[in-house]
Amino acid sequence: MNGQRSRGRVASAATSVMCVAAAVSAALALPGQAWAAGGPAPYAFEPGARQITGATTTSEARTLETGAVYRDAIKPGEKRVYRLDLTKSTSDYVSAVAVPEPGTKVAFGDKIEVSLQNREGTDCSSNYSNFGTQGEFARPLAAYAYRVLKEGSSTCQESGPYYVVIERTSEETSSAAPWELEIRHVSEPGLKATGPTQAPSQWPSASPEPVAGAVRERAGGNGFTDAKGLESGEWTTKIEPGASLFYRVPVDWGQQLFASADLGSSEGDGFVSGALGVSLYNPALGFVDGSSSVSYDGKQKTAALDPLPPVAYENRFGYRSGDQDMRFAGWYYLRISLSPEVGKTFGEKPYGLTLRVDVKGTPKAGPGYDGPAGLFAVTEDDRDAASAGQAPPDEARSDTMVLVAAGGIGTGTVLVLGLGVWTLLARRGGGVAGP
Repeated sequence: MNGQRSRGRVASAATSVMCVAAAVSAALALPGQAWAAGGPAPYAFEPGARQITGATTTSEARTLETGAVYRDAIKPGEKRVYRLDLTKSTSDYVSAVAVPEPGTKVAFGDKIEVSLQNREGTDCSSNYSNFGTQGEFARPLAAYAYRVLKEGSSTCQESGPYYVVIERTSEETSSAAPWELEIRHVSEPGLKATGPTQAPSQWPSASPEPVAGAVRERAGGNGFTDAKGLESGEWTTKIEPGASLFYRVPVDWGQQLFASADLGSSEGDGFVSGALGVSLYNPALGFVDGSSSVSYDGKQKTAALDPLPPVAYENRFGYRSGDQDMRFAGWYYLRISLSPEVGKTFGEKPYGLTLRVDVKGTPKAGPGYDGPAGLFAVTEDDRDAASAGQAPPDEARSDTMVLVAAGGIGTGTVLVLGLGVWTLLARRGGGVAGP
């Protein structure tokens, strides 16, 4: 019996050591850092995402819960169908992040499309994202669809089942490897009282003067879930060919966001079209805007977003794509991607990247939600996180990982410490002989 208890303690200690090792490995692969073997880090999926397999028909579709994150995969030409059970009290958004395997072949028109349909098969909305003019190289794409409450509208307003349809289109010359999917369903509360239903027609459209102040370093995240916070200012980091870096900026009601990215110069000769791309996504991960194609010849280049309207609830009633997606306050996400062709032409090395972010305007009161705003608000904690360069996952794991982060302990050191504990427990129980 004593031997069994000893073996139980040893097994428990072994499990603890394995957990510590796993935690340390995760810590050593913090966002913005490359694989130990070299090259850009992989996309950072939501750690708690649920695995799901989309159906091929609506009658077999599984339900996506509000606030949950799911993972699936999709092949060329495939369609994935999921169900939503909606009420008349919320507007609802479903996003899909498509993640091709790095280095695989893609084409200009390869795309991911997300549609939200009612029981009659009518599209409440449909949007897609493709590789387009920012370069034909594999990188994460994101698109969303939604059902929005509209006073006086009869389409897609009823309670009941709705269906999310995610489709992948690829050229025959593109890789047939599956794209991984990260799927989110979020709800926006309705309003206590009806507000303006016409989008603003006039707003400041001139880019502001460069942000004053010291240049600060800020490594990017590897996905939306670990995107690093930014506030107004000038920020520097390094980006590897083929990598995508993610940042988040809190933008409140009435505020206007301006952003650009500068790729530093490099030695060598050559020319790469579609070398650098900057894309902006709203708090529901809907694509807002992207920079035009930026080619690189070894001299410094800039990719900038077009001026966008200040955040306003009534922007959703506009007709211009992009402007209507500046429809709620919250975290807005920047994805900066560098073509792998830059490495092939100018050398496989990190390249200097400078981000300029400017949030203009005084925050205004929200639209008067009939319930908690959730993602669609900016809090003081959000502003503090942006200033400190944190993402919500950073804050959540800061307590558990503080020893590793502060001490810079390597995996080998922790394993040695863990094995020491294991041996000590075993000796006390008589289960393992010492030297």
